[in-house]
Amino acid sequence: MKKVINTPYIKRVKKPWGYEIHFTQDDLPYMGKILHINAGKRVSLQIHDKKMESWYKLSGKVIMILGDKEGNLFEQEMEEGVGYTTTINQKHRLKALEDSDILEVSTPEIGTTFRLEDDYARTDETEEVRRDPQRGWKP
Repeated sequence: MKKVINTPYIKRVKKPWGYEIHFTQDDLPYMGKILHINAGKRVSLQIHDKKMESWYKLSGKVIMILGDKEGNLFEQEMEEGVGYTTTINQKHRLKALEDSDILEVSTPEIGTTFRLEDDYARTDETEEVRRDPQRGWKP
């Protein structure tokens, strides 16, 4: 039997709201990461045109802002031991009330992330922007 070697992988991506730890390589047909959101910070209100995400709260206190099928936004606190999924073109945002870690798995990071609102004046994230180590954000 041929021995398969699994090469360890980790990439830290600094964000204005905290950081991401990517634990899957970029060329896989899926993405896995941990989002660390600092207390009082929030990610952009966004939609993805080709990406779906599922989240599981690891620690902290997090509010999800989600859009329904009519585009209306509502807030919901993430519960312990529960998973949540956003679909393609669904508005969403995460807001940390205290330092928080969220496990995220998703389809590959493809297409465009349209930032509808962003506390840090970042532009939409395209595949070209994604190749920039800072992803279009300059600390």
